[in-house]
Amino acid sequence: MSKVLYITAHPHDDKASFSMAVAKEFIDTYKEVNPSDDVVHIDLYKEDIPQIDADVFSGWGKLQSGDELSASEQRKVERLSELCEEFISADKYVFVTPFWNFSFPPVMKAYIDSVAVAGKAFKYTEQGPVGLLTDKKALHIQARGGIYSEGPAAQMEMGHRYLDTIMQFFGVPSFEGLFVEGHNLNPDQAEAIKEDAKARAKDAAQTF
Repeated sequence: MSKVLYITAHPHDDKASFSMAVAKEFIDTYKEVNPSDDVVHIDLYKEDIPQIDADVFSGWGKLQSGDELSASEQRKVERLSELCEEFISADKYVFVTPFWNFSFPPVMKAYIDSVAVAGKAFKYTEQGPVGLLTDKKALHIQARGGIYSEGPAAQMEMGHRYLDTIMQFFGVPSFEGLFVEGHNLNPDQAEAIKEDAKARAKDAAQTF
């Protein structure tokens, strides 16, 4: 049995969002193919995802020195630890994001910050950092109104490329992208583009 984190960073549901519609097709099919797996939905717009702020830095410092944390420091530090432990305990990750301003919503960055912990997701060695999540696999589902997988706009895409870099840094050996592209550029083809992506998502779920 595998533990799958289904991590969504979208304020809309599958009725209003192309990325969420395609992701729903993927995860529903995955559950059908793998009924014994534990699929945990983490809706980043509904979860408490603390930003790494002054309280967090202060709390971490106090943990090292043995000083007592304030209530705010304690809450944030404990929550960040919970998120990290949940992440490293999983076997597979499905990230679902829209394409905003060439990247993804800020809450996804805050989430990645919460799990990018030395000694947990990676470690420092004399040869440099080494990823520790070498037995995981991950997928990123993202809808983009234009075309960013190829052509002159490809260099402007920084959401998937960021996640790819992070997964490599964590040592995750398998990270794929499933993209829905061009529906705003070609609105008359939008439904066909979505349906094609849903079909690809269903196929991808069979072997994920």
